[in-house]
Amino acid sequence: MTDQEAWSTNANEAIVISVVQAGESVPKTLSTFHPQFTYPIFGEEERIFGYQGLHINLRFAAHDLRPHFEISYDKKFKAVGDTKATDLLETLKPWTTEESFQRTSSFDSHLQNDASAKDFCPPGELLECYASRGRNFEIWSGELSDPAMRLLISRVQILISFFIEGGTPLELDDQEWTLARWCVYFVYEKITPSIPHASPYSIVGYSTSYRFITYTLSTLTNRTSKLSAQSFTLPPSTPLHPSSLPSRIRISQFLILPSHHSHGHGSHLYNAMIKTFLASPTCIEITVEDPNEAFDDLRDYCDYSNLTSNGTFSQIKLNTNIDPKLSANKIGVRVPTSRLLDKSLLESLRHKNKIAPRQFYRLVEMYLFVQIAPHARQAGASRLTQRGRASNPDDRAFYYWRLLVKQRVYKQNKDVLIQLDRGERADKVEQTVGEVAGDYERLLRGMENWKKAEKKSSSNGGGTAANTEEKRDRGKRKKIVEDDEDEDVAMGDSKRARSEAL
Repeated sequence: MTDQEAWSTNANEAIVISVVQAGESVPKTLSTFHPQFTYPIFGEEERIFGYQGLHINLRFAAHDLRPHFEISYDKKFKAVGDTKATDLLETLKPWTTEESFQRTSSFDSHLQNDASAKDFCPPGELLECYASRGRNFEIWSGELSDPAMRLLISRVQILISFFIEGGTPLELDDQEWTLARWCVYFVYEKITPSIPHASPYSIVGYSTSYRFITYTLSTLTNRTSKLSAQSFTLPPSTPLHPSSLPSRIRISQFLILPSHHSHGHGSHLYNAMIKTFLASPTCIEITVEDPNEAFDDLRDYCDYSNLTSNGTFSQIKLNTNIDPKLSANKIGVRVPTSRLLDKSLLESLRHKNKIAPRQFYRLVEMYLFVQIAPHARQAGASRLTQRGRASNPDDRAFYYWRLLVKQRVYKQNKDVLIQLDRGERADKVEQTVGEVAGDYERLLRGMENWKKAEKKSSSNGGGTAANTEEKRDRGKRKKIVEDDEDEDVAMGDSKRARSEAL
């Protein structure tokens, strides 16, 4: 071991995060876990130089999220020229609030003696109460323009850098108009405190969403007609609130603490947010900012379940009674998508459910895929020698389903594919369709496990318990950046282009 290695510490291992509550005589620890990422704070290598036996304890009060850093070490490197130990306080200060660095005794004393804790109530509006595995939980929502909500976020959002790859803290000193476009959704557990004056609330996780004001043709038409009938001045006499304007709402940050994974809280939080967006008359469309694979799966499970239960999927049919001449294997012969699906109906259903185009049409593909007998779809293309003329209805449906996916893949990747010769282009599209089918099979298995977990939780006296917060590969930041859900898919990605963000 070199001298440098002897003084280098893995930041992910050195930092221990705890959620604490007032106890009988000293603070009681409710849960403990390590961060998943520390590179935003300590650099790409996620290492801290200049200490031996380093321990960094970050504690959060379970109810109001008051943070506290406690740093200890056995030895500290003595500076040699420009080489010196990492200044931990200066490194951590930009990522948390000033109160994080108070004395340990002060933090403990405040937590133990705060008589107001028993009256603490999360800021905002109570959206939903639910039970899981015999425990009770609540989801609260409020705007970031609310000072109480902003205080909670200022305290807890260092966790975004610890657990959301590529995640960045929110700017909390922005204009009120901008802050009002942010909404925060907290999940709290209602617990029985160990002492009478402790709070019954304990943090589980939270999410944020942002409103992008959308000026549609109908919006402009309505505005123009009103302007012709009356004078208009800026600023308007009555202040406009972002929620009163047509918007695309984007789910931004989404975090369930590791100690609460696999209990269904992710699906409860996601569905509560979607329900809120659907009820908003000014929300036009729901999107997600740079989801990672785990969140993609959670979203797919929830959206698929919602579209099934609200009757959307039951209205969608794949037409397999196509003129055989259109399925002939000849250059120039095409089957228009409009012959296979009712595109006007699909758009109507998409707008009703406020789902972004890419996500909605993937879900439609998955639903149509499920309608095909497993033996037919698992056999792959080997059974499709008769193409659209096959006598077996499942073979015929699988042929036309594959045709739909090929059309989508080609349209979304035309600029890349057009540079290949015809044979290579066909092989690439065929490969991608196979990957899409394989990923849908994986998702179907995941949904079956999800349903079993729901039943298990219900039998234990709780609500939904979806095993959606899956463990994932902690490989470093392999990402394909996608700024908008309507951008093109990258070839070879069986789902969507994505950068990991959860």
